[in-house]
Amino acid sequence: MRRLKVVIADDHRLMLDAIRAVLEDDESIEVVGETESGAAVVPLVRTTDADAILLDLRMPEVDGLENLARLRRSNPALAVIILSGSDDRELIREALHRGAKAFVTKQIDPRDLGAVIRQTIEGTVHQSFGPLREESAAAEAGLSGSQIRVLEELVRGLSNKEIAQTLWLSEQTVKFHLSNIYRLLGVKSRAEAIRHAYERRLVDPPLHQVA
Repeated sequence: MRRLKVVIADDHRLMLDAIRAVLEDDESIEVVGETESGAAVVPLVRTTDADAILLDLRMPEVDGLENLARLRRSNPALAVIILSGSDDRELIREALHRGAKAFVTKQIDPRDLGAVIRQTIEGTVHQSFGPLREESAAAEAGLSGSQIRVLEELVRGLSNKEIAQTLWLSEQTVKFHLSNIYRLLGVKSRAEAIRHAYERRLVDPPLHQVA
C-alpha cells in the first residue's frame, strides 16, 4: 500500500514536533514536510507533491484561511485538514465553505490523527472532530468527536476489531475509547451503552435494523 504523503503547517514548534512524532508511528503515513511560516505553505505543498496537509489557521505572514484559498486554486486535489485551537462554529463553517475537507480541533486525541487523514482522503470523514461549543446531547454527556464515532459504530453492532478497521484505529485505542464512553455514560456494558445512546439521542439509529 502506498504511504500517504502529509505536510504539517503550524506556527508552534512543539505542536509540529508532537504531530510529527505521532504520525511517524503510523506506517501508512509519511510526513514529507513541515513549516512554521504561512508564506511557505503553498511552495512546500508544491515541491512535496503531498496528498494532505494539516493546516493551522493562525499562521504568520499568510493566515490559514488565505492559504486554504490559495491551495484550492493551486492544488484542488489536495486534502486540506484544518487543525485549530478554536472551536468557533462560524470559523468552522467558513473553513469548510472555503474548501477544507475536515476541521479538527486540537483537543483531539493525537492517536486519532492518522485515522482522520485517511478518512478525509477517502471521503468518509465527518466534517469536524473534537468538541464544539454548540450544545448537543453528546456534548452534554462529555463525549468527544472520536468517542461519538466509536459509539456510532458500536450501535451498528460492530466488534472492537471491526470498529478498529472501519475507523482506522488500533484495537487498543478502540478499547480506550469504549472505557471512557462507559465511564461518561455511567454504564458497564455494550448493551447498556447502546440503550443509553438511543434513549439520550446521542447517535442516530441505523437505517436498517434486524428484528
